[in-house]
Amino acid sequence: MQHPAKLKPIVTALLLSATLMAGAAHAQLAPSPSATAPAGTTTEARKANIVIIGTGGTIAGAGASATNTAAYQSAVVPVDKIIASVPEISKVANVKGEQIFQIGSESFNNERLLKLGKRVSELLKQPDVDGVVITHGTDTIEETAYFLNLTLKSDKPVVVVGSMRPGTALGADGALNLYDAVLVASSPASKGKGTLAVLNDEIHTGRDVTKTNTFKTETFRSPFGPLGYVVEGRTLYYRTLARPHTTQTEFDIDKIDKLPEVAVVYAYGNVNPASVDAAVKSGAKAIVYAATGNGSVGDYMVESLKAAQAKGVQVVRASRTGSGIVVRNAEQPDDKYNWIVTDDQLPQKARILMALALTKTNDPKALQQIFWKY
Repeated sequence: MQHPAKLKPIVTALLLSATLMAGAAHAQLAPSPSATAPAGTTTEARKANIVIIGTGGTIAGAGASATNTAAYQSAVVPVDKIIASVPEISKVANVKGEQIFQIGSESFNNERLLKLGKRVSELLKQPDVDGVVITHGTDTIEETAYFLNLTLKSDKPVVVVGSMRPGTALGADGALNLYDAVLVASSPASKGKGTLAVLNDEIHTGRDVTKTNTFKTETFRSPFGPLGYVVEGRTLYYRTLARPHTTQTEFDIDKIDKLPEVAVVYAYGNVNPASVDAAVKSGAKAIVYAATGNGSVGDYMVESLKAAQAKGVQVVRASRTGSGIVVRNAEQPDDKYNWIVTDDQLPQKARILMALALTKTNDPKALQQIFWKY
């Protein structure tokens, strides 16, 4: 056995060799600063200028204790205070806050939707604004995202973001969601992708995303999956959009001052035909019938819907199932009745599209083409 004193130089040499080998391996694995960055990564030196519009919601909420994750008061924290609680954002972009509403998103209506859309449009036209982030309650975030996705005339990134837990809760998700949203809005790779929804490390298109659970943080889903992820400060895209949006649509927020009333009537066993009659009497220009299965309409509901169509109220067959395509002339003779089918859109999103479509035409055939297009 060799003496420890003689072993010391050998051990030192071995450790030095291992360190050099590890360093060499790391140098081979780690990308150099000049290497091509992954798709979606922000590499520009200049920080983007992002406006964060506050509308309220859970992300602006507070609970009585840290264990209140589902019972709390929403829309109480100003947007500037929310931004200040995430100082890491300043490393990503130059941000400024603007409070337009302080409401729960269940209180969004057509007037508020139009006001928000027009303000976002104004901001996107400013040369010193690179993108817009909107803090929003999760209840109707998908409707707002779809509306903006169809009506904004800019390729600059617009991101809606919310949270499932208030900032006072253990495991609050709002801070990271907001940070990720600013990352996405700041990324050149987000340009031209329409309005996006960023929550739970995922990037969704405003067309597809929907809320699927009342309290879980992974509640937001898209039937075809997210467009990408936000991981360790990197914006990563894996698929693109197939349907037209923003600059590709005929709907312009700057030219829309009022939206036609569109009602959603929910189907169930023993649904009362009076619900259709009530919608007509209230002034609805269209009825989205959230039917069972593949847009099935009970025999006792057909006459009420036909009568509505005869009065000039458009009838749209949708499905309450949450996914899938409603096939034209499958469950009902749509051609005969001049009814419309939603394609794959959920009832609440079909309401948005129909309201916009009615600003262009009242012809059932043209309206059907719009649903198949978007």
